[in-house]
Amino acid sequence: MGRLFGTDGVRGIAGTELTCELAMRIGRAAAVVLTRHTSHKPRLVIGKDTRLSSDMLEAAMTAGICSVGADAEVLGVIPTPAVAYLVKQYKADAGIMISASHNPMEFNGIKLFNAEGYKLSDSLEDEIEEIVSGDLAQYLKSGAEIGRISYADNAAADYVKHLVDSVDGDLRGMAVAVDCANGSASVTAEALFKGLGAQPFLINNEPDGININDRCGSTHMESLVNFMKAKHCALGVAFDGDADRCLAVDEDGIQLDGDKMLAIFSKHMKKNQKLAKDTVVVTVMSNLGFFHFAEQEGVQTLAAKVGDRYVLEEMLKGGYCLGGEQSGHIIFGDYATTGDGQLSAVKLMSVMKKERKALSELGAVMERYPQVLVNIKADDIGKRVLEEDETVKGTIEAQTGELGSDGRILVRASGTEPLIRVMVEGKNFDAINRCALKIANVIKEQIGK
Repeated sequence: MGRLFGTDGVRGIAGTELTCELAMRIGRAAAVVLTRHTSHKPRLVIGKDTRLSSDMLEAAMTAGICSVGADAEVLGVIPTPAVAYLVKQYKADAGIMISASHNPMEFNGIKLFNAEGYKLSDSLEDEIEEIVSGDLAQYLKSGAEIGRISYADNAAADYVKHLVDSVDGDLRGMAVAVDCANGSASVTAEALFKGLGAQPFLINNEPDGININDRCGSTHMESLVNFMKAKHCALGVAFDGDADRCLAVDEDGIQLDGDKMLAIFSKHMKKNQKLAKDTVVVTVMSNLGFFHFAEQEGVQTLAAKVGDRYVLEEMLKGGYCLGGEQSGHIIFGDYATTGDGQLSAVKLMSVMKKERKALSELGAVMERYPQVLVNIKADDIGKRVLEEDETVKGTIEAQTGELGSDGRILVRASGTEPLIRVMVEGKNFDAINRCALKIANVIKEQIGK
């Protein structure tokens, strides 16, 4: 079996890959590891998104936790960053989020946070994984040693208050279209935006267990653009299923990705002397245009591996306060320990209000280079071609030489999905498109051999 934990927790098709048995074992193993590292009876808080399978997996995990003598506090449907915040606020020993983020509803996942609200280190995940695959019967409790389950009635409200308190001033007079992706933001978005005085118009905020991320949210922005224009909003924002990422749309219907939002935030924060060390942490997937923007504005950049956990690691290591990904995971280190889509949205609106500028004008600070992304289906065995196949390596090297200094190529195996991603960017779209397709076709051929 390959490593259980990927770059963002454990994921799989709920019921067949991510089974109740596996969820129970992960719950047991996490509690056992916590018991080793604490001097008291551990308490874990558990949140979930709106997927049909989340209730089932929540029940399995809470049972697993209690069966080895730890306590479980159920938070209900709530965003991933809410779990990261509340685990510390509620003085719990760890936090668990049941969600597969932007993936379709048949998938689900398990993310683990430590007592400070940070995603677990690789070493702790390895320790949990070792126990998951071992004999768990030795850890089972009985009688008065079995753990208890409790329920947090005010979790969503406590989290919303934290977000409201994170914004300097209010957002009165601002109309915003909000796509909740029929996910976790459905329970918090309206209270958040109204709490700051904005006028929110919500869509895809009626989850039924099946419609999460279904042609909506940050992976499908079309309906938001049309809705926003019809309501004459100053902007639109879209979240994913667990609301840890956000993408925006300006008043003209033009989409702003995470790179553009980071450009806006870093310029504003630097001007107001709030950008620690004048540095922003991005990833190797960030657009070339962002690096050119940063050079022009005197903003230092540090490129981490893809995954908000790796962005955060570099932020903590260097003492930086802003980082994020093109996909819309943005981390404000002064307020959050992980990407937070709703925090990003209200922070963006706050910049608009303070600068007294439309979002289109703010976004013009960065020119986005054309980028082509091709996804190739590949299981764990197929992904090995990137490291082991000389034909693939030679093709990538040859295409890199053809592009020269006017572009770049990044080919990587996804840590959250069974995909190999080929990303090519540069000044000439036709050239980068030919390059991406050439590399993708060679990878497909070599996987098929």
